[in-house]
Amino acid sequence: MSQPVPDVDPSAPDVDPADTPETAAPSRLRLAYVPGATPGKWASVWQERLPDVPLDLVQVEATAVPEALEAGEVDAAIGRLPVDKDVFSAIPLYEEASVVCFSRDHLLAALDEDEAVSTADLAQETVWVPGDDVLFVGRTVPGLVPADPDGNPLDRVPATADVVATVAANVGVAVLPMSLARLHRRKDVTYRPLSDGPTAPVGLVWPIERTTDLVEELIGIVRGRTVNSSRGRGGPSARQAQDGASADAPTAKSARSGVKNSAKGGSAGTKGRSGAGRSAAKSGGRGGVQRGKGARPASSKKKKGKGR
Repeated sequence: MSQPVPDVDPSAPDVDPADTPETAAPSRLRLAYVPGATPGKWASVWQERLPDVPLDLVQVEATAVPEALEAGEVDAAIGRLPVDKDVFSAIPLYEEASVVCFSRDHLLAALDEDEAVSTADLAQETVWVPGDDVLFVGRTVPGLVPADPDGNPLDRVPATADVVATVAANVGVAVLPMSLARLHRRKDVTYRPLSDGPTAPVGLVWPIERTTDLVEELIGIVRGRTVNSSRGRGGPSARQAQDGASADAPTAKSARSGVKNSAKGGSAGTKGRSGAGRSAAKSGGRGGVQRGKGARPASSKKKKGKGR
């Protein structure tokens, strides 16, 4: 006696159990950063808000950032500005001050550590510029061009580390962003601020066509948004929103105070010429941010006090 044949749809696709939501690996964001940049503070906030989404930090040379983004090797980057605005979006974060690096045996080493040098002071100095320079693109380099004994100009040395090693021999000086001078610090080399030197803008960069939810989450973090004002996964859930709406008056008052305090808090930029450099965070352009204050969360009530 024949057994009934089960009704099976031959057109039904096979489903790999590994692709089901229960077993699928969590998504991740790959963030590139150029030498000298310090993404650690934003990475810490990311870990707090999205502990289930890994953030991979990848160091990339400044000149290789556009290629890495276009190839999809990384999702976003803390990189040097400007960038091609037809291809990339960018949020300015800060501008690095420039410094003059030289041997500890150089005459400039007699200056106090906080005493600045001007470009006029470099007029008779041989100024070495590395092949990976980020300061003098389209700008005039101060001082004298390195030359051989016959007066023939020398080719640029390949990298910043090579320039620092060159000036260590007391055969000239180099002008670098402060972060790179610190990154390549040597016992036989020191530096002083360059008062009228160029700056090196740094910003968050990502491809216009790949502004994903995770990229939006990162944008909120670097802008200084609080978790309650975030537009991405790190924001409050619908259940949390309902709980907050049903809270009593003292709780609501406390929440409003928290928002007010957070609005006075961190900035995407860095103030002053010390540390990472001169604060920029200038408005304008795609995704520009205002200097000195993080974005305020939206509110349905007008607050008393000085307006923004």
